[in-house]
Amino acid sequence: FRLALIQLHVSADKSDNIQRACGLVREASAKGANVVALPECFNSPYGTKYFKEYAEKIPGESTQKLSEVAKECSIYLVGGSIPEEDGGKLYNTCTVFGPDGAMLAKHRKVHLFDIDVPGKIQFKESETLSPGNSFSMFDTPYCKVGLGICYDIRFAEMAQIYGQKGCQMLIYPGAFNLTTGPAHWELLQRGRAVDNQVYVATVSPARDEKASYVAWGHSTVVNPWGEVIAKAGIEETVVYTDIDLKKLTEIRQQIPILSQKRCDLYAVEMKK
Repeated sequence: FRLALIQLHVSADKSDNIQRACGLVREASAKGANVVALPECFNSPYGTKYFKEYAEKIPGESTQKLSEVAKECSIYLVGGSIPEEDGGKLYNTCTVFGPDGAMLAKHRKVHLFDIDVPGKIQFKESETLSPGNSFSMFDTPYCKVGLGICYDIRFAEMAQIYGQKGCQMLIYPGAFNLTTGPAHWELLQRGRAVDNQVYVATVSPARDEKASYVAWGHSTVVNPWGEVIAKAGIEETVVYTDIDLKKLTEIRQQIPILSQKRCDLYAVEMKK
C-alpha cells in the first residue's frame, strides 16, 4: 500500500492550517496514497502558550474536517495531533479516520515532553497538558497500525507492546527540535523499527525558523531492516513510499527474534 506523510507548514491561523492540510490530503490521495498522515500539532503552533488558545473538543472543528476529507478521498487518515480540551484538561491528541469518515482511534500523548538540556532547550509540556493513559491501535485492510506522538517514540516498551499486539507499522506524528532532532530523530526510528521488525513512520511539521519552537522537519519512513526508505527535507512537502509487507514477513523469517524472546526470563506487558 502507499503511505503519504504530509510535512505541513503550520502558521498561527488555525482555519488556514486545516484548509491547507485537507488540500494536501486530497493531493496525496490523487497520487495513490491509501494511508495519509499529518504532523504533530498540525492546526496550531507548537508551544505551551498556544495549547489552551487553540484547544477544542473532539469531535470539533478540526476533527470534523479530517473526517470529511478521509471520507471524500476514501483513505485512512492519521490526523497528526491537535490540542484537545476535555473536562477542563488539555491533551495532545491524535485522531484517525477511516474511508467512511468514522473515527477509528484517538491517541492522547502518553509521555509528556519535559526536558532540560542546559544552554540548548528547555520545554515542559506538563505545564499545560495532561498525559493520556492508553495504547492506541487501528486496523486497515493492509496491516494493523500502532500510534504514538513525538516523545512517545523514546519509550521502547510502548513500541514492543504494539509489536506484541500484531502491529506491523508504527506512526509517530512528532515535532523534534534543532537540539534533539539531529541527535536522535532518525536513530530512534531505526531503533524502534529494528527492535520490533516493523515499519516506522514519523511526521514532522515543516521547519519555520521564525517560530518560537523550531521543528526539525525530516519526516521519515524506516523499514523493518532499519533502512531509511523515504525522507523529507525541512520545507513543506508530501513524502510518498510504497510499503511492502512481504519484506516484513521475510525479515521476520530470516531473523526470528519475536519467537526467540526468552519470556521465561523477562517480559514487557500492557497493564491497561
